Formats: sequence, C-alpha cells, structure tokens
Amino acid sequence: MSSKGAKLVYRPVGLAGGILAGVVSGAIFKQVWKRVAGEEDAPDALQSEYRMREVVLAAAIQGALFAATKAAIDRAGARGFTKLTGSWPGD
Repeated sequence: MSSKGAKLVYRPVGLAGGILAGVVSGAIFKQVWKRVAGEEDAPDALQSEYRMREVVLAAAIQGALFAATKAAIDRAGARGFTKLTGSWPGD
C-alpha cells in the first residue's frame, strides 16, 4: 500500500483515536483535579469565583493530559495498523 493510500485508509482510525483520547483524558483529568485541588470540577474560564492562576493551571494540566493520551493512542493505533497492513500510516 502506498503511503498516500495508508494515510487515507488510516484516517477513520485516527478520528476514532482522537475521540477516545478525549474521553480517556477527560476521565484522567477529573481524577487528577480531584487530588490536586480537592474539588469535583475544574474551574471554567468564565467562572468569576476562581483566580486566573487556578483557571490557567487547570487548562494546562488538561491540555497536557489530552496531548499525551492522544499521542499514546495514535501511536498504538499506528502500530496496530502497520501489523495489519504492513504500511505505516504516517510516512
């Protein structure tokens, strides 16, 4: 399979991986935030009762967890795809 064909065929796998990463990282973040802040929910940017530092910290933690989770899921998906097809989807 050509690299262009592999990328095209892999696209639905990548999209599903992105959705899965969002769900998994959201659950992980919720648990991390409970332990770090002792609160059920993280502050939203438009909630006036939180300080800027708390809002930005929550967003940074959430973003880092999402990026790491997405990279791990994308990498695992690419490895599985390669085992099935013999083509690496990112090349």
